Amino acid sequence: MTEFIKIDNDLHLRRINLHDAVEVFELIDSDRDHLRTWLPFVDQTISSRNTRLFVEQLSKPHVREFVFNICYQDKITGLIGFKEIDTINKKIEIGYWITSPNQGKGLVSKSCSALIADAFMKLNMNRIQIKCGVGNTKSSNIPKRLGFTFEGIERSGEKHNNRFIDLEVYSLLRREWNHL
Repeated sequence: MTEFIKIDNDLHLRRINLHDAVEVFELIDSDRDHLRTWLPFVDQTISSRNTRLFVEQLSKPHVREFVFNICYQDKITGLIGFKEIDTINKKIEIGYWITSPNQGKGLVSKSCSALIADAFMKLNMNRIQIKCGVGNTKSSNIPKRLGFTFEGIERSGEKHNNRFIDLEVYSLLRREWNHL
């Protein structure tokens, strides 16, 4: 799997490593009120140790997830990655988050485009999925903008603070991908 993806002069993706744990935790901590609305892990991330344990988990042989820092102007501003990798059925899910000061700049859309290309070209996937909490318009606009198809609602798809929220499910198939 690629360690570094240059997107443009100001934006690149870099595989997360243990040295990033403090910086990533500080990002989460500084934007906690914004991020907790849609990300269930935020309230369990109470120290850089939690972030460090997350990164350590990613390096275990049985874990098939690839997580990248979204680096804008050489500073980490969020994470994006592949999860739910199913090599037998050739499908994969992309998940992402970005701090509120950097929303609306196209950073996540450009980052997703780069991972979509990797998923189809390097990992030989057939299907990419993105799930977003119902009502999380900023997040759901990304798969819409990138040509994904809305498939429906996964009812009670994710647990947030002792309650379940519904998720919008979007997909893009290799044959639908316009990579020109």
